[in-house]
Amino acid sequence: MKKADMSASKLIPVILSGGSGTRLWPLSREHYPKQFLPLVSEHSLLQDTVLRLRGMTHVASPMVICNEAHRFLVAEQLRQIETPPSTIFLEPAGRSTAPAAAIAALEAAQSDPDAILLVLPADHVIDDVKAFQAAVKQAAQLAATGHLVTFGIVPHSPETGYGYIRAGAINGSARAVDAFVEKPNLDRAREYLASGEYLWNSGMFLFTAATYLQELERFAPEMLAATRQSLAEAARDMNFTRLSAKPFLACPSDSIDYAVMEKTRQAVVVPLQANWSDVGSWASLRESQPFSDGQGNVIRGDVLLEDVSDSYIHAESRLVAAIGVRDHIVVETADAVLVMPRDRAQDVKLIVEQLRALGREERVSHRRVYRPWGWYEGIVASDRFQVKLICVNAGASLSLQMHHHRAEHWVVVTGTARVTRGEDEFLLHEDESTYIPLGTTHRLENPGKIPLHLIEVQSGSYLGEDDIVRFEDKYGR
Repeated sequence: MKKADMSASKLIPVILSGGSGTRLWPLSREHYPKQFLPLVSEHSLLQDTVLRLRGMTHVASPMVICNEAHRFLVAEQLRQIETPPSTIFLEPAGRSTAPAAAIAALEAAQSDPDAILLVLPADHVIDDVKAFQAAVKQAAQLAATGHLVTFGIVPHSPETGYGYIRAGAINGSARAVDAFVEKPNLDRAREYLASGEYLWNSGMFLFTAATYLQELERFAPEMLAATRQSLAEAARDMNFTRLSAKPFLACPSDSIDYAVMEKTRQAVVVPLQANWSDVGSWASLRESQPFSDGQGNVIRGDVLLEDVSDSYIHAESRLVAAIGVRDHIVVETADAVLVMPRDRAQDVKLIVEQLRALGREERVSHRRVYRPWGWYEGIVASDRFQVKLICVNAGASLSLQMHHHRAEHWVVVTGTARVTRGEDEFLLHEDESTYIPLGTTHRLENPGKIPLHLIEVQSGSYLGEDDIVRFEDKYGR
């Protein structure tokens, strides 16, 4: 096998941020899924994934793969932690992890075929960063000799929510991969734990671009051809790379496990003990965090408890009080409340399916909706009017636009607004207001260095977000 030049090749983080996170509803929504939420620290899961590599040498700027709707969320969250990406790939549709890794490998191989790719889901929790970094360094040495490495979590309980890896002979710091095993029932999981031969499948991988592409050519040539064409025909826009839709949509959908790792002879697994969790349910989120009291409870937000034990209580927008509750999950947001026994945590998807069938907005968006320029939050809504709180980030601006069916009143609460209204342009300061008549071209900008907050009152016959005609938009919408 070819030996990569470790001194010349960099480690490229490839962050997979395509998940919808429905199992953590109501906190996670389609337009703002769990990887963008600060569930276990002051940073989001996506930010923690990137920050986990801080302090390591020879680490390149990350590549991120996400869908079109999340592109500005990814860019903004990376900006907040001062980590500009090398590129953000925009998938026309989800095709699982193998095509995503292929896109990253093809991109990296253009400049360095021996570049080492560290493929990481954006929504995992790893507490022991030193152990994680040590495992990555071990895996990089194995990848340099032509291996495809996966990370297996040393299990501490008979978990039924994870896939498993049956580990074989010891090979230095790694073990051979004998088999990938689907999620077991409880009895089988207990057998796996007792045997000492099984590891949890973390879904994290490390390999060189050349090795992955070589094995993909061998085992999934149609996938490689489709992703190669999609990347070749991609459109580059700022830090975004929009993959060509037609070839990508024709690409087979498959995981790295199924497409390559189960078939190759070059797979090895590095055992990892780092207090890892994929945060796949509210129950696993509780287990991944230290208890807030001596009763086995994890508490987030404004919560009062009386005779409550072994529960997860999350309050986002108001006081939540509970009495006499055992083994429950209680999650409150501005527009929804979820209450369930802890052992039913996997059934959140049943509620999400009901919301989908009913066409309910609570499945898709929070009351606060994020945009590339900032965010807005609904306060009051009725048939012919609605009130929103709008925040425009420093230096940001909305598109030059007009509405056919509504007029708008703006009142500045904090900061300074630059307003374009028809042919006029003027500044609004705190406690000042203006009126935008129906059909008038207008734009809102924040020329200042602090966020601009204003109250917007909309009135008219139709108040939907699709009543926007854009004339200029620096975000390409």
